[in-house]
Amino acid sequence: MMNPSQRILVTGATGFVGCHVIPELLAHGHQVHAVSRDREKAETMPWWGKVRYTVADIHNPDMDLVDACGLPDVLIHLAWPGLPNYDALSHYEDTFPADYQFIKRMVLAGVKQVLITGTCFEYGLQNGCLSEDMPTVPVTPYGLAKDTLRKSLEMLQKVHPFTLKWVRLFYLYGPGQNPKSLLSQLDAAVDRGNPVFRMSGGEQLRDYLPVEEAARRIVQVAGNPDCHGIINCCSGNPISIRRLVEEHIARRKARIELELGYYPYPEYEPMAFWGDER
Repeated sequence: MMNPSQRILVTGATGFVGCHVIPELLAHGHQVHAVSRDREKAETMPWWGKVRYTVADIHNPDMDLVDACGLPDVLIHLAWPGLPNYDALSHYEDTFPADYQFIKRMVLAGVKQVLITGTCFEYGLQNGCLSEDMPTVPVTPYGLAKDTLRKSLEMLQKVHPFTLKWVRLFYLYGPGQNPKSLLSQLDAAVDRGNPVFRMSGGEQLRDYLPVEEAARRIVQVAGNPDCHGIINCCSGNPISIRRLVEEHIARRKARIELELGYYPYPEYEPMAFWGDER
């Protein structure tokens, strides 16, 4: 069951996921207040002029976002700096504690529903089909930071009740993705006319989802009062990296050869994993 129009505050509004979530929220008739640190970038977004906007550093302890933006029905928290460097200690040392304090301030100010995007990196090196009720064993600072944030907020719920919707993202692709991501690098190589694209052996299995579909699901979860806890945002269909790349080359009708095995397989990822879609 979806709630009617709600007042929704979105952090990370100009990020890869945020720039797709906001149009989806508007399409469902929600009142959106977007927040980011870069007003100039915000002004280039397709949603600019259709939402209320505030430039703010949400990690500033003196920033009262409720005072600045009003009390939302739902907070959708997408902001997270430092990606795709999953091994940076700043995820755990800086972002996690600042994020926790930000969410706590919002809850104490009266926010009753909070949706946060988690990550499949919380599962660590577990292979196979990953379900929401599995234990988390992160092996990267990024995965540890997200996992610790979720567990800390679950503790906060016991003292200051609120609804937590933890949408655990797997691998996303589509317009606006980080230029360091796999398909972005492939597109850049094709656009340059490179004859060869260097990559790993490509046999690892991953769970990929178009960012537009992820945005649709995030909005659906945000608007459903009966949906809470951990929700895997995934396709449920594993695909090899090699096949993903080959299909993308075919869609682009490009002529580029793959140099498989040039890069080693990442040590922070298992060889085969995908989400259990419910």
